[in-house]
Amino acid sequence: MSEPKNAENGSRSAEAGDLPTTDLTSRARIRNAGLHQFATTGFAGTPLRAIASEAGVAIGLISHHFGSKDGLREAVESWIVDQFAAAITAADAEAPDSVADTAGRDAAVARMLEANPLIVSYLRRELLEDSADRTLITRLARLSLQSVDSMRSGGVASTDRNRVDQVVTVMIRQLGRLFLQPLVDQVVDSFPAGERPAAKPELTIAVRTPQD
Repeated sequence: MSEPKNAENGSRSAEAGDLPTTDLTSRARIRNAGLHQFATTGFAGTPLRAIASEAGVAIGLISHHFGSKDGLREAVESWIVDQFAAAITAADAEAPDSVADTAGRDAAVARMLEANPLIVSYLRRELLEDSADRTLITRLARLSLQSVDSMRSGGVASTDRNRVDQVVTVMIRQLGRLFLQPLVDQVVDSFPAGERPAAKPELTIAVRTPQD
């Protein structure tokens, strides 16, 4: 009996509406377990047996589906990029002219990341760990470039600004707060409860290009 075609898109996070693990294909369970293990333990520190155990499969199935541990990481990162792309597509679907502006796309990405905390954890490790492999950031930059180009073509982004500047701004605006807000929260929490503000300060990030 074949497994459902849409089972591959199931998410591992415990958000409402997610498919139970038993409803996913073995490939999807391995990918989701890989995301969880890599996000919490790191790529180098994760043995394949831990992934197989969490996914409930024989360790040989990892090689069968992905070829290697590196192949599994590539699949995990492809899935992450797909989530960003899907968020942008969802924002465009709600826009009057089928091209959402930066605020609409940023909000959609923020909702996606809030629903997938493991993606946030994975991205933090990707940036903070000493690794020569930065393919995920490169792929997200390419996706951001496509997003910028579509907004420029749709008249909701300036065509006078440099595209590189716009891509950097998009990525920092969407991801920067995720990495730095925990630092702000930790600083606030280090003070006695009576000295803390009623609402924690929220980080805002701006990118400025030096003028010649």
